Amino acid sequence: MKNTIKVERARINLSQQDLAERTQVSRQTIHSIESGKFMPSCILAIKIARVFGISVEDLFVLEDDD
Repeated sequence: MKNTIKVERARINLSQQDLAERTQVSRQTIHSIESGKFMPSCILAIKIARVFGISVEDLFVLEDDD
């Protein structure tokens, strides 16, 4: 699964730490999600999408092998 978190963060000038604070997780969690090493829970995915004002489907994209 791919995600566009890094792109969305850049769009609104938000650091990993800022996003972590807004979603009540660690900066390391945000980094792990961005790099594809960790899959967020549904609740966390919704929280992240809400920060950016986009849908979860726009933030996380299934790949053919998922």
